[in-house]
Amino acid sequence: MLKLPIGLVFFLSIIACSPSPKEKTDKPTESSQNKNIIQTKDYNPSKNVYFGDLHIHTKNSFDAYIFNVRSTPDDVYRFAKGETLKHPSGFEMAIGGDPLDFVSATDHGAYMGILPEMNNPDSPLSKLDMAKEMFGTDPELIIEAFNKIGDTVRSGVPFPIIYDKKIIQDTWQRAVKTANKHYEPGKLTTFSGYEYTSVDSRGREEEGFAGGNLHRNVIFENTASDRVFSTLDSTNPEDLWNWMDNERKNGHDVLAIPHNSNVSDGKMFATKKYNGDNLDFLYAKQRIKNEPIIEITQVKGTSETHPLLSPNDEWANFEIYEKLLASQITSKISGSYVRDALATGLSLTNKIGSNPFKFGVIGSSDSHVAGGSYDEKDYWSKVGILDSSPEKRGSIPPNNLKSWEGIEQTERAKNWYSKWGASGLAAIWAEENTRESLFSGMRNKETYATTGPRIKLRVFAGYDYETDILNDPNMIQKAYKIGVPMGGDLKPSSHAPSFIVWAMRDPRNAPLQRIQMIKVWNENGKNREKVYDIKCADDLAPNKISNRCPDNGANVNLMDCSISSDKGAPELKVMWTDPQFNPENDAAYYVRVLENPTCRWSTWDAINAGVSHAPNLPPTIQERAYGSPIWYNSKQS
Repeated sequence: MLKLPIGLVFFLSIIACSPSPKEKTDKPTESSQNKNIIQTKDYNPSKNVYFGDLHIHTKNSFDAYIFNVRSTPDDVYRFAKGETLKHPSGFEMAIGGDPLDFVSATDHGAYMGILPEMNNPDSPLSKLDMAKEMFGTDPELIIEAFNKIGDTVRSGVPFPIIYDKKIIQDTWQRAVKTANKHYEPGKLTTFSGYEYTSVDSRGREEEGFAGGNLHRNVIFENTASDRVFSTLDSTNPEDLWNWMDNERKNGHDVLAIPHNSNVSDGKMFATKKYNGDNLDFLYAKQRIKNEPIIEITQVKGTSETHPLLSPNDEWANFEIYEKLLASQITSKISGSYVRDALATGLSLTNKIGSNPFKFGVIGSSDSHVAGGSYDEKDYWSKVGILDSSPEKRGSIPPNNLKSWEGIEQTERAKNWYSKWGASGLAAIWAEENTRESLFSGMRNKETYATTGPRIKLRVFAGYDYETDILNDPNMIQKAYKIGVPMGGDLKPSSHAPSFIVWAMRDPRNAPLQRIQMIKVWNENGKNREKVYDIKCADDLAPNKISNRCPDNGANVNLMDCSISSDKGAPELKVMWTDPQFNPENDAAYYVRVLENPTCRWSTWDAINAGVSHAPNLPPTIQERAYGSPIWYNSKQS
């Protein structure tokens, strides 16, 4: 029988006793030219940046409802508009800034809406012994009932007595109607979406729920299918892509966004198909058609890279979360991180003729309480009553103690909740805030991710930029006309391309400290990488040998989280050329922008409680943005 971790057991016992409660390009992309353009008042042929969240759960997800979440998709859209919601623990939640520009409620497709029905006395499902056990007072019976659901999500074999397709379909169709109801072109774009929740436990059969996370969020452009394709249809993501291909034939354009590759146990970017066969050309083409972007950062960790993969990257150890879901088992590193996958994809291109890992990036939250906690200063974690207080998530000592001396975090806090981050957001460059324009931006991979702040980031590359283009008032228009933006491809050349990078701070957050260019390539069968600091704040310059900016002296006062007021920059702009460019090597380049250090959420929790911060947690972080890559192709395609 599937076993839940000790922490989950403990909190399920609690539940048994608890009552239910905007910058601007002139070169339209090919896809945008083929779309119906609404031309809202903010329409801009040079494109605006829009911020949103494409990964949020409500009570319709089985792993939210069991933790006392009663919010609905309607609540998701109200929260995105700036309205205040109640957290399952009773406190108020609201976005600490402007409303979101776009959003999607993405509940698990498997058993969508089933648990609320099991707890509805008017539903036949509530009469089942399993329902009485799940919503009774015996913790062991609750665990056993919940295990049955979790086990079938993992195995893909439905639990027959509760697998009511009509309830699932009705729940999904209500979610679609709700998204359509809240769609306001030019103000708030809502996408119909859900989560496909595959867990590959092969090789982990004796380790409970442990397995490789292969989760994807499925996002429809406009009209949505009348049903969801979940792990109860197939646990193989390739079958999901087949279904998506068919949906497009039926007029429903759709894409999938993988997330939490960091806990995929090396399987998200595996070099074998699900059945163990070698990857081939058709696999690569189908995957990238269906999955043009991935989620690189969210609450359950950042998936950019890992210190063991990037030992020469001083910023690789950022919000690393390594435990397989609902377990204390560490995920395999190789095949689990974006940077390494980008290099692997270049190698595969030469082997099979196409790149299955040629993706752009976004961020999102994975909130299970209808609204994301994007701000370190106002963090409510993610899983309902499970991690809703500083004490539960291990940021302050238990039992009203003022010090951690002689005290350790609980196992659940140490292994899971304290490692989670206040992240992230998706950013899309698009002509206007509409479904068609934003979806086109995702397809074209002109996207980026932030860990929460609304940093604005533009990246272009080309061969013929003028040396003074950074000062040209028509820089953006020329950058598009002569080169390509994030997500684009550079043709072969005998000389190195020039990259234009322009970053602007979030005025509500810390100033910018540096812009970095990360280059990845494959050489002699080995994945290679190099990190360049290409622009420094405070009139500093990168060291020509180390390629690093000097320390700009930005400090954080850990007594009150105040930061240096005279360090950092409101914007950074630079044109850079790869000093080690080799025209014979394929490469991918992406930008990382770092803010000055600020307090981590766990430090804010401690300060607000008037206690010392947990000694095993980093007191500060550097918030950042990750740009989608630009690819250099050494051979004419």
